[in-house]
Amino acid sequence: MINIDINELIKNRRSVFPAQYNDNPISKKFIQTLLENANWAPTHKLTEPWRFKVVQADAKGRLGEFLSNTYTDITSDADFSPFKHKKILTNCNSASAIIVICLQRDPKERIPEWEEIASTAMAVQNMWLTCTANKIGCYWSSPKLIEYMGDFFDFEEGERCLGLFYIGNYDQEKEISSKRNPIDSKVQWVE
Repeated sequence: MINIDINELIKNRRSVFPAQYNDNPISKKFIQTLLENANWAPTHKLTEPWRFKVVQADAKGRLGEFLSNTYTDITSDADFSPFKHKKILTNCNSASAIIVICLQRDPKERIPEWEEIASTAMAVQNMWLTCTANKIGCYWSSPKLIEYMGDFFDFEEGERCLGLFYIGNYDQEKEISSKRNPIDSKVQWVE
C-alpha cells in the first residue's frame, strides 16, 4: 500500500471510466483489501448494511449481456440509443472487475433506511480512496438498470442493488482533473 497525505488523497479522488482502463488485471489480493477497507465504514447500530458481489472473468460478459438486453427491453424504440447499448457491453468488458454495490436492509428496521444507504456510500468512499491511493481507476455507476439486478443475482430478503463499481488499471500519463467551487460558498458559520 502507498502512504499518502489524506488531504491530497481526497483531493485527487476521481472517476476513472471503464473506457480509460487498460488490459492489466487487478489482483484478487487488491480486491480483498478494497473490500476489507469498505468494511470499516461507519455504521449506526452496527447494522453493517453494505454487501458486495464481485464480478470477474466470463461473468462480466454475462452481466453485460443481461444489462444490455434489459436496456433493450425497458427502452422504447424512440428512446433507444445504439451507442448506450454498446457502451453497457463495453463497460462491463473493459473493467478488470465490477463490484456490485448492495444494501442489506436491517430486518428489524431499527434505523431509517437513508442511514443505511449513507453507510453503504461511506463504504464505497473507502473503496474509492483505496483505489486512488493505489492508482487504480474506479467509477460508481447507478443506472436505472440496477432496479432489475434481482433478475441476475439471487438477493437475500431485504437486499437490493445501489450501483456498479467498475475498477481497472489505467495509463496515468494523462492527468485527470476536476474542480470544485470554493467551500465558503457552501458553509454558513453560526456562532
